[in-house]
Amino acid sequence: MRDLVYGLYARRVEGRLDHDQVPKHIGVILDGNRRWAKASGGSAVQGHQAGADKISELLGWCSETDVEVVTLWLLSTDNFDRPEAELIPLLGIIENTVSNLAADGRWRVHHVGTLDLLPARTQTVLKEAEEATAGIDGIIVNVAVGYGGRQEIADAVRSLLLDHASKGTTFEELAEVVSTDLISEHLYTRGQPDPDLVIRTSGEQRLSGFMLWQSAHSEYYFCEVFWPAFRKVDFLRALRDYAARHRRYGA
Repeated sequence: MRDLVYGLYARRVEGRLDHDQVPKHIGVILDGNRRWAKASGGSAVQGHQAGADKISELLGWCSETDVEVVTLWLLSTDNFDRPEAELIPLLGIIENTVSNLAADGRWRVHHVGTLDLLPARTQTVLKEAEEATAGIDGIIVNVAVGYGGRQEIADAVRSLLLDHASKGTTFEELAEVVSTDLISEHLYTRGQPDPDLVIRTSGEQRLSGFMLWQSAHSEYYFCEVFWPAFRKVDFLRALRDYAARHRRYGA
Protein backbone atom coordinates (compact mmCIF):
# COMPACT_ATOMS: atom_id res chain seq x y z
CA MET A 1 0.00 0.00 0.00
CA ARG A 2 2.83 2.38 0.91
CA ASP A 3 4.58 1.74 -2.44
CA LEU A 4 1.32 2.44 -4.25
CA VAL A 5 0.91 5.78 -2.47
CA TYR A 6 4.51 6.76 -3.27
CA GLY A 7 4.00 5.75 -6.90
CA LEU A 8 0.86 7.87 -7.24
CA TYR A 9 2.57 10.83 -5.56
CA ALA A 10 5.62 10.49 -7.82
CA ARG A 11 3.44 10.52 -10.93
CA ARG A 12 1.65 13.60 -9.62
CA VAL A 13 4.92 15.46 -9.01
CA GLU A 14 6.31 14.34 -12.39
CA GLY A 15 3.14 15.48 -14.17
CA ARG A 16 3.62 18.98 -12.80
CA LEU A 17 7.32 19.14 -13.64
CA ASP A 18 8.32 21.85 -16.10
CA HIS A 19 10.93 20.20 -18.32
CA ASP A 20 12.17 23.65 -19.39
CA GLN A 21 13.27 24.19 -15.78
CA VAL A 22 15.11 20.88 -15.39
CA PRO A 23 18.84 21.21 -14.54
CA LYS A 24 21.08 20.16 -17.42
CA HIS A 25 23.90 19.00 -15.15
CA ILE A 26 23.26 17.32 -11.80
CA GLY A 27 26.02 16.43 -9.37
CA VAL A 28 25.20 13.75 -6.80
CA ILE A 29 27.07 13.06 -3.56
CA LEU A 30 26.03 9.44 -2.93
CA ASP A 31 26.17 9.50 0.86
CA GLY A 32 24.87 7.17 3.54
CA ASN A 33 25.68 3.67 2.23
CA ARG A 34 27.34 2.53 5.45
CA ARG A 35 24.71 4.05 7.73
CA TRP A 36 21.95 2.46 5.63
CA ALA A 37 23.68 -0.91 5.98
CA LYS A 38 24.12 -0.50 9.73
CA ALA A 39 20.45 0.37 10.16
CA SER A 40 19.54 -2.68 8.06
CA GLY A 41 21.84 -5.01 10.00
CA GLY A 42 24.24 -5.43 7.07
CA SER A 43 27.92 -4.78 6.42
CA ALA A 44 29.54 -1.71 4.89
CA VAL A 45 30.25 -3.69 1.71
CA GLN A 46 26.57 -4.62 1.41
CA GLY A 47 25.72 -0.94 1.79
CA HIS A 48 28.13 0.05 -0.98
CA GLN A 49 26.66 -2.62 -3.26
CA ALA A 50 23.12 -1.42 -2.56
CA GLY A 51 24.26 2.11 -3.36
CA ALA A 52 25.82 0.96 -6.62
CA ASP A 53 22.61 -0.84 -7.58
CA LYS A 54 20.69 2.45 -7.19
CA ILE A 55 22.76 4.25 -9.85
CA SER A 56 21.03 2.72 -12.88
CA GLU A 57 17.67 3.80 -11.48
CA LEU A 58 18.89 7.37 -11.03
CA LEU A 59 20.20 7.53 -14.60
CA GLY A 60 16.89 6.22 -15.88
CA TRP A 61 15.08 9.00 -14.05
CA CYS A 62 17.53 11.55 -15.43
CA SER A 63 16.92 10.27 -18.95
CA GLU A 64 13.16 10.64 -18.50
CA THR A 65 13.52 14.27 -17.39
CA ASP A 66 16.00 15.55 -20.03
CA VAL A 67 19.07 15.85 -17.82
CA GLU A 68 22.21 15.91 -20.00
CA VAL A 69 25.13 15.45 -17.57
CA VAL A 70 25.31 13.57 -14.26
CA THR A 71 28.34 13.54 -11.99
CA LEU A 72 28.42 10.69 -9.45
CA TRP A 73 30.88 10.91 -6.56
CA LEU A 74 31.82 7.27 -6.03
CA LEU A 75 35.16 7.53 -4.22
CA SER A 76 36.88 10.56 -2.72
CA THR A 77 40.59 11.01 -2.11
CA ASP A 78 39.77 10.92 1.62
CA ASN A 79 38.22 7.45 1.24
CA PHE A 80 41.68 5.95 0.73
CA ASP A 81 42.11 6.16 4.51
CA ARG A 82 39.43 3.51 5.05
CA PRO A 83 40.43 -0.01 6.20
CA GLU A 84 41.52 -2.35 3.40
CA ALA A 85 38.75 -4.77 4.36
CA GLU A 86 36.28 -2.12 3.17
CA LEU A 87 38.30 -0.28 0.53
CA ILE A 88 39.30 -3.28 -1.62
CA PRO A 89 35.72 -4.60 -2.00
CA LEU A 90 34.53 -1.03 -2.61
CA LEU A 91 36.98 -0.63 -5.50
CA GLY A 92 35.71 -3.91 -6.93
CA ILE A 93 32.11 -2.66 -6.70
CA ILE A 94 33.10 0.56 -8.43
CA GLU A 95 34.88 -1.34 -11.21
CA ASN A 96 31.81 -3.53 -11.81
CA THR A 97 29.53 -0.49 -11.73
CA VAL A 98 31.60 1.42 -14.28
CA SER A 99 31.83 -1.64 -16.54
CA ASN A 100 28.06 -2.10 -16.37
CA LEU A 101 27.46 1.56 -17.21
CA ALA A 102 29.66 1.20 -20.27
CA ALA A 103 27.98 -2.06 -21.33
CA ASP A 104 24.51 -0.53 -21.00
CA GLY A 105 24.97 1.40 -24.24
CA ARG A 106 22.99 4.47 -23.21
CA TRP A 107 25.57 6.48 -21.29
CA ARG A 108 28.83 8.21 -22.20
CA VAL A 109 31.17 7.45 -19.31
CA HIS A 110 33.85 9.96 -18.32
CA HIS A 111 36.23 9.64 -15.40
CA VAL A 112 36.88 12.62 -13.16
CA GLY A 113 39.64 12.24 -10.60
CA THR A 114 43.32 11.42 -10.33
CA LEU A 115 44.09 8.13 -12.06
CA ASP A 116 47.53 7.82 -10.48
CA LEU A 117 45.98 7.31 -7.05
CA LEU A 118 44.04 4.25 -8.18
CA PRO A 119 45.07 0.59 -8.52
CA ALA A 120 46.08 -0.51 -12.03
CA ARG A 121 42.93 -2.58 -12.55
CA THR A 122 40.66 0.33 -11.60
CA GLN A 123 42.57 2.62 -13.97
CA THR A 124 42.12 0.12 -16.80
CA VAL A 125 38.39 -0.24 -16.19
CA LEU A 126 37.90 3.54 -16.22
CA LYS A 127 39.96 4.02 -19.39
CA GLU A 128 38.20 1.19 -21.22
CA ALA A 129 34.77 2.51 -20.23
CA GLU A 130 35.62 5.95 -21.61
CA GLU A 131 36.94 4.53 -24.85
CA ALA A 132 34.00 2.16 -25.34
CA THR A 133 31.38 4.88 -24.85
CA ALA A 134 33.11 7.84 -26.51
CA GLY A 135 30.76 7.78 -29.50
CA ILE A 136 27.51 7.39 -27.59
CA ASP A 137 25.06 10.28 -27.90
CA GLY A 138 23.53 9.94 -24.47
CA ILE A 139 23.79 11.36 -20.99
CA ILE A 140 27.38 12.10 -20.00
CA VAL A 141 28.01 10.20 -16.78
CA ASN A 142 31.02 11.56 -14.91
CA VAL A 143 32.24 8.90 -12.48
CA ALA A 144 34.20 10.69 -9.77
CA VAL A 145 36.65 8.07 -8.54
CA GLY A 146 39.73 9.12 -6.58
CA TYR A 147 38.25 12.61 -6.69
CA GLY A 148 38.89 15.62 -4.47
CA GLY A 149 37.91 19.20 -5.26
CA ARG A 150 41.18 20.74 -4.08
CA GLN A 151 43.15 18.05 -5.91
CA GLU A 152 41.27 18.86 -9.11
CA ILE A 153 42.19 22.54 -8.89
CA ALA A 154 45.82 21.66 -8.17
CA ASP A 155 45.83 19.27 -11.16
CA ALA A 156 44.26 21.94 -13.38
CA VAL A 157 46.91 24.49 -12.46
CA ARG A 158 49.65 21.90 -13.00
CA SER A 159 48.20 21.00 -16.41
CA LEU A 160 47.97 24.67 -17.37
CA LEU A 161 51.62 25.29 -16.40
CA LEU A 162 52.90 22.24 -18.27
CA ASP A 163 50.84 23.11 -21.34
CA HIS A 164 52.27 26.63 -21.56
CA ALA A 165 55.80 25.47 -20.69
CA SER A 166 55.64 23.14 -23.71
CA LYS A 167 54.81 26.17 -25.86
CA GLY A 168 57.71 28.20 -24.50
CA THR A 169 55.49 30.65 -22.59
CA THR A 170 57.38 32.47 -19.84
CA PHE A 171 55.92 32.83 -16.35
CA GLU A 172 55.60 36.57 -16.94
CA GLU A 173 53.64 35.99 -20.15
CA LEU A 174 51.42 33.40 -18.47
CA ALA A 175 50.73 35.75 -15.55
CA GLU A 176 49.37 38.27 -18.05
CA VAL A 177 46.81 35.87 -19.54
CA VAL A 178 45.85 33.52 -16.71
CA SER A 179 42.13 33.70 -15.93
CA THR A 180 39.29 31.66 -14.51
CA ASP A 181 38.31 30.61 -18.02
CA LEU A 182 41.85 29.42 -18.73
CA ILE A 183 41.93 27.35 -15.55
CA SER A 184 38.49 25.91 -16.38
CA GLU A 185 39.91 24.57 -19.63
CA HIS A 186 42.14 22.25 -17.60
CA LEU A 187 39.57 20.86 -15.15
CA TYR A 188 38.48 17.21 -15.26
CA THR A 189 35.12 18.41 -16.64
CA ARG A 190 36.49 20.77 -19.30
CA GLY A 191 34.04 21.33 -22.11
CA GLN A 192 31.04 20.48 -19.93
CA PRO A 193 28.52 22.83 -18.34
CA ASP A 194 28.94 23.43 -14.63
CA PRO A 195 26.43 21.61 -12.38
CA ASP A 196 23.15 23.46 -12.03
CA LEU A 197 22.07 21.33 -9.08
CA VAL A 198 24.06 19.36 -6.50
CA ILE A 199 22.16 16.72 -4.52
CA ARG A 200 23.54 15.21 -1.31
CA THR A 201 21.76 12.36 0.43
CA SER A 202 21.89 11.18 4.07
CA GLY A 203 21.07 14.52 5.70
CA GLU A 204 24.63 15.89 5.74
CA GLN A 205 24.70 19.55 4.70
CA ARG A 206 28.22 20.12 3.41
CA LEU A 207 30.09 19.75 0.11
CA SER A 208 33.11 17.86 1.46
CA GLY A 209 35.17 19.19 -1.45
CA PHE A 210 32.80 18.17 -4.25
CA MET A 211 33.36 20.17 -7.47
CA LEU A 212 34.56 23.22 -5.58
CA TRP A 213 35.39 25.18 -8.73
CA GLN A 214 32.39 24.18 -10.85
CA SER A 215 29.74 24.57 -8.15
CA ALA A 216 30.35 28.27 -7.47
CA HIS A 217 26.83 29.10 -8.68
CA SER A 218 25.15 25.73 -8.25
CA GLU A 219 21.96 25.22 -6.31
CA TYR A 220 22.09 22.63 -3.50
CA TYR A 221 19.51 20.12 -2.35
CA PHE A 222 20.10 18.14 0.83
CA CYS A 223 17.98 15.04 1.24
CA GLU A 224 17.55 13.18 4.55
CA VAL A 225 17.29 9.70 3.02
CA PHE A 226 20.36 7.46 2.78
CA TRP A 227 21.53 6.90 -0.80
CA PRO A 228 20.49 3.21 -1.17
CA ALA A 229 16.95 4.21 -0.13
CA PHE A 230 16.76 7.19 -2.53
CA ARG A 231 13.50 7.00 -4.51
CA LYS A 232 12.17 8.54 -7.67
CA VAL A 233 9.91 10.75 -5.60
CA ASP A 234 12.99 12.11 -3.77
CA PHE A 235 14.62 12.85 -7.13
CA LEU A 236 11.50 14.60 -8.42
CA ARG A 237 11.24 16.66 -5.25
CA ALA A 238 14.79 17.86 -5.82
CA LEU A 239 13.91 18.90 -9.38
CA ARG A 240 10.73 20.61 -8.22
CA ASP A 241 12.64 22.50 -5.52
CA TYR A 242 15.26 23.55 -8.08
CA ALA A 243 12.62 24.78 -10.54
CA ALA A 244 11.07 26.98 -7.84
CA ARG A 245 14.30 28.85 -7.15
CA HIS A 246 15.42 32.07 -8.79
CA ARG A 247 19.05 31.65 -9.80
CA ARG A 248 21.10 34.82 -9.40
CA TYR A 249 24.59 33.55 -10.33
CA GLY A 250 26.11 35.72 -7.63
CA ALA A 251 24.31 38.89 -8.70
